[in-house]
Amino acid sequence: SKMKLKFLGTGTSQGIPVIGSTHPVCLSTDQKDKRLRSSVMITDDDGKKILIDCGPDFRQQMLTNKENTVDALLVTHEHNDHIIGLDDLRPIIFQKKQDVSIYCLPRVGNEIKNRFPYAFSEIKYPGAPSFQLNFINEEIFKLGNTEITPINVLHHQLPILGFKIKNLVYITDASNISEEEKWKLKNLDFLIINCLRKTEPHIAHYILPEILELVEELQPKTTYLTHISNKFGFHQEIENELPEHIRPAYDGLEIEF
Repeated sequence: SKMKLKFLGTGTSQGIPVIGSTHPVCLSTDQKDKRLRSSVMITDDDGKKILIDCGPDFRQQMLTNKENTVDALLVTHEHNDHIIGLDDLRPIIFQKKQDVSIYCLPRVGNEIKNRFPYAFSEIKYPGAPSFQLNFINEEIFKLGNTEITPINVLHHQLPILGFKIKNLVYITDASNISEEEKWKLKNLDFLIINCLRKTEPHIAHYILPEILELVEELQPKTTYLTHISNKFGFHQEIENELPEHIRPAYDGLEIEF
């Protein structure tokens, strides 16, 4: 049976439009040029909801997509555009009457504790969120019947995680993937990967020429680009310029895998 993945957000850390920017892409009237911060929602075979990353737009993303619950949260890394929405899990925690389970690297768990100390205090004030932190490294783990394989990648010098589910891989904020990890990425049905912009190199993010090279090497059937900045250009133009098997993702896009 098919799982679903929905892109809740496909933008970089400032989103598109960027506050105060007069860049043509920020002024675009095309809905596909409006990008909230990067996150996806996976619906597994049992209808369970697996969220990857929980940024500052999380509340809006849930409401816009008529999503009403999160059964597990996978976190790629601790930058604010990927975790700072955690407080907005509160209505879900209250409805379920249980902590939301978060799966992350130990370092990321410590950062979550630093940024949300009130969620972990001995005596909690009424209405505080509560999380169950589960530390993962490279071992495969299961959420119900769904097997998840962590992928170790680098975001500049920061080791962060991508995730493989079935024959789909989700990687965001990477700038390097080691040869050892690349074997997990051969012949995928779907590779979802960050691509910040067209030409200007970035120390911590892949740009288009690097992605084209990676796709050539790994040969996924379909590649979706995410974590896109306004400097990449208009969605429609990106789509027209790229080969058929490489697509810019957009907020609200849903795929089956």
